Amino acid sequence: MSVIRQMTYQPEERRAAAVETMTFSRLRELNDGGTQRADFHVLAVVDAGHGSVTVDFLHHPLKERSAVWVPPGAVHRWDDIADVAGHLVLFVPTAPVTHATREVVASPDPAAHWSIPDADWLFVDTARNHLLLEASAPPGELPTEVPEILLSALIARLRPSHAEAPFTHPVFRSFRSSVEAHFRHHHDAGYYARALGYAPRTLSRAVQRATGRTAKAYIVDRIILEAERLLAHDRLTAARCAATLGFPDASNFSAFFRKATGLRPGAWQAAVAVD
Repeated sequence: MSVIRQMTYQPEERRAAAVETMTFSRLRELNDGGTQRADFHVLAVVDAGHGSVTVDFLHHPLKERSAVWVPPGAVHRWDDIADVAGHLVLFVPTAPVTHATREVVASPDPAAHWSIPDADWLFVDTARNHLLLEASAPPGELPTEVPEILLSALIARLRPSHAEAPFTHPVFRSFRSSVEAHFRHHHDAGYYARALGYAPRTLSRAVQRATGRTAKAYIVDRIILEAERLLAHDRLTAARCAATLGFPDASNFSAFFRKATGLRPGAWQAAVAVD
């Protein structure tokens, strides 16, 4: 496993643009086969060919008329994309302009990969091509909101599976943001309830409705995901993971990790390295 390469959003031509596009051909030129994490969304539409993408340790096959969604912070790697044709749309989290598409983008569990039904393909292809055309306009000729509007249309037409979920409750949105900011130091659901000013039961119900998990389980899953990233990609020891993730010592972290995954950190790290 390689060390994670951090990528920041830097559009090539229009520095202020919130949406950027590229082809899979261009991705192949830039891709070194390494593992990476971006601070922006990557939404891809595959026209033809076969390949694969790994997103946070889950392997997803790419095929004709399918879509890929890699959210900010997800550790991912593109594999076997030599004959994949299509386009990628890179955008910042605030780029969508409609309430519905902003809710989809903010989903805690975006769909990583799904097939586009034949009945939807013409609409998806048209929305994608319109975005590509507008994004190719010379700087200065393009009203800044047009790519964002067309991105919203593309997301709506792609209809990712997580778009069918009800709009995220504001209590859960606040909880999710707070966990993302503080999970390395605070592992107790009670801390988040107190910090956000909600009764523990109110917070628990909101998290359960949004994710099907308790607040405690949500926090545990987030810590474990980060621990797996650190063990697999940064090759940290259990002791260093413990320090990074706010555990008092390596034994405490190891017990926590083993309870959640069934394996000690070192055993899990070795198994992933073999894979």
